[in-house]
Amino acid sequence: MASYTKKAIRDAFIKLLNERPLSQITVRDIVDTCGVNRNTFYYYFQDIPQLVETIVDEAADQVISRYPFVDSVEDCLNAAVGFALENRKAALHIYHSVNRDIYEQYQWRVCERVVTTYVDGVLSGRTVSEPDRRLIIDYLKCMCFGFIIGWLATGMQEGIQSRFHRLCELKHGDLEAMISRCEKK
Repeated sequence: MASYTKKAIRDAFIKLLNERPLSQITVRDIVDTCGVNRNTFYYYFQDIPQLVETIVDEAADQVISRYPFVDSVEDCLNAAVGFALENRKAALHIYHSVNRDIYEQYQWRVCERVVTTYVDGVLSGRTVSEPDRRLIIDYLKCMCFGFIIGWLATGMQEGIQSRFHRLCELKHGDLEAMISRCEKK
């Protein structure tokens, strides 16, 4: 029953977040939507920012578990933007709220995980120093993160997946060249 109630609160909040900005959602709105009392809300969550953080953390965990293997940088981006594409308004409402840092931390964490998974797969059997491995991960992570944050800043207007696909086409071979230079070192 406890996990059902907690899920009901989360689902009600996401529903409301898809309808209006975060600053216009109260605990009363959430409990009225899901049919529980205020004390039940406070049993599970300290406040709305903690609820946002919980939802974002769970979404990150889901993305990370959904992508145990990543075949390309493009797949990294697709994994990282999944929640935003499924919950466009909610993602924008969080991004344009005082809790933007929570959403940015989520994106950073997802980018870190999927890029690391991808790079480790590419480097399997290759001789690359740990500092160079870390540098490659940081470079690709920043590229994905920057693309996503820029897309959010434009109100998710641009087709992020098609733009990133084109960028990957333009940068084709760059990663292999970087790895080759690392191995020659």
